[in-house]
Amino acid sequence: MLWIYNIGIVMYGLLLKLASLFNEKARLFVNGRKNIFENIAHKVDSKDRPVWFHFASLGEFEQGRPVLEKLKSANPSQKIVVTFFSPSGFEIRKNYTLADVFYLPIDTASNAKRFIELINPKSAIFTKYEFWFHYFKELDKKQIPLYLISGIFRPNQIFFKWYGGFYRSVLKYVNHFFVQNEESVFLLKSIGIKDVSLAGDTRFDRVYENAEQPKRLAVIENFCGDANVFIAGSTWPDDERILISLTEKYPDWKFIIAPHEIGEGHIREIESLFPKAIKFSVFSSQVSATSSQILIIDNIGMLSSLYQYGKLAYIGGGFGVGIHNTLEAAAFGLPVIFGPKYDKFQEAKDLIAIGAAKSIASVDQLNAAFQGFVSNEKASADAKNYVKAKKGATEMIIETLNRN
Repeated sequence: MLWIYNIGIVMYGLLLKLASLFNEKARLFVNGRKNIFENIAHKVDSKDRPVWFHFASLGEFEQGRPVLEKLKSANPSQKIVVTFFSPSGFEIRKNYTLADVFYLPIDTASNAKRFIELINPKSAIFTKYEFWFHYFKELDKKQIPLYLISGIFRPNQIFFKWYGGFYRSVLKYVNHFFVQNEESVFLLKSIGIKDVSLAGDTRFDRVYENAEQPKRLAVIENFCGDANVFIAGSTWPDDERILISLTEKYPDWKFIIAPHEIGEGHIREIESLFPKAIKFSVFSSQVSATSSQILIIDNIGMLSSLYQYGKLAYIGGGFGVGIHNTLEAAAFGLPVIFGPKYDKFQEAKDLIAIGAAKSIASVDQLNAAFQGFVSNEKASADAKNYVKAKKGATEMIIETLNRN
């Protein structure tokens, strides 16, 4: 099975190089890894024994960030190395001041050996998922502790299939799992993994902290004025098309659309759907245009702060592979609406169960959800209280790490 894995990794790298000829994201992935080892050797002193945090992308970074920052706060001299697999994480956080930030070289035996020799980590902390055989094996070989935080497992994953022996062997290199729910504890124990703690999800700590100390955005305040505001976050084309009816039906509301992809082509598509909308890049330079009803956010990094100005939120992705982050909005007390693909997200199920979220599959259902939440003040308090009740995972993880 290992030879199939190795061939798959090499083929993946070759396909990305081919895709980089015409795809910007693939180009960033490939170019960001050029001279990676020389770059690491220049920036990292292996004698410092940094703690290595790895994140698949930006969402996992925000999820693991409370643990990283708590660890750094407790010991400011501790060096941190952060790696990302995806450009959407690296390109946004490459200048993060608390760590040296790199792309993770693809998972070959030689790359793993060289990378770990160069940084010589004191410990390694992965967030939620990404299980790389050669990196995990090399950490185990060098007796460097490896932890998974905010892990979540489902019965249909390959680890729990009769043919998943190779992937189960990868999990067994992890020294301790901090998981989000009881099902994950049960599943891991069913395959003989006992070093598991039910810690919860560190995202609750992150979004709660963000809601308690939000970053003020003067331009957004100017746009919103005294109007009720509907925030549509991490949207895709299918989401944007369904939102047209709301902007037409509620002219007294302001609408802020923060798409998941901000490429020029996608922004033009949104402008064609909402002809009277104004882009943030334009509005921020001519702030007198407060009569506009719809604002398109054509940059990355503002969304978590935007929710403080909203009354209701729509979370995108539910008509594709799955919804994006509902918790950032809920932490500010915003009831959330999203599409039908939410089954992999426990927090979405929980928010629906307490009446603070609704899943929709049509324009009519969207309008009904909107009207229902406008007349339901309790949903706002329920959303906020749900997040507050779930925080605390970071403290538990830090306490365990300090004992080990």
